[in-house]
Amino acid sequence: MRGRVYLVGAGPGDPGLLTLRAAELLARADVVLYDRLVSRGVLALARGAKKVYVGRAVGDDPSHQETTNEAMARYAGSHRVVVRLKGGDPVMFGRGGEEAQFLRGLGIRYEIVPGITSGIGSATYAGIPLTHRGHSSSVVFVTGHEDPTKRRESVKWRRLARSADTIVVMMGLSRLPLICEMLESGGLDGSTPAAVITDGTTKRQKVIEGDLSSIASRARRAGARPPAIVVIGGVASLRGELAWRR
Repeated sequence: MRGRVYLVGAGPGDPGLLTLRAAELLARADVVLYDRLVSRGVLALARGAKKVYVGRAVGDDPSHQETTNEAMARYAGSHRVVVRLKGGDPVMFGRGGEEAQFLRGLGIRYEIVPGITSGIGSATYAGIPLTHRGHSSSVVFVTGHEDPTKRRESVKWRRLARSADTIVVMMGLSRLPLICEMLESGGLDGSTPAAVITDGTTKRQKVIEGDLSSIASRARRAGARPPAIVVIGGVASLRGELAWRR
């Protein structure tokens, strides 16, 4: 294999949040294999590259990953700089670790370039600091959508209710009513502030505010659609004071 595959985080949407290393690699790329959540502004930086869409949505056939792996291997055999461009951070619920294992198994050289995960970027653009001395000394990031091939769900939602001051749920909008119900049954007060942020950091960003007991119904009435994150915890109450981008 003469090429190298770069597993690159594209950030949460705003091209201004891209790292310098990511921008450099996009400018040099021969091929870019990009996901559904990569913004047009970021993709435009790869002016001279062949762009190949390998994205998938929640509910798609999980075997799609095999097709993506095959594409990485194929292009690494014929191109020097192959960028696997992933929304947010490549290893934060982005399968970057799995793809690195695949590449290593074939002896293909690779590099992992971190990106700002949507769980942090979207909350910050909404005026919600995930930690705050007066509200939160701990934060946990959790996926609301697990691998459909698992025999049982590994997220212990009821235990999670008391494990951290701030809970950030990613890819959990479709299951939000159930998630909130399980957190409440685990002991988290229904009056705990919560927010749903859709299309975070982009011009389409929308923030829906409420509390644990009401946020699911409010998000449904507002017509919230993915991509979205959910922030649950006292820090969500700070948006009214700290929101700088409305």
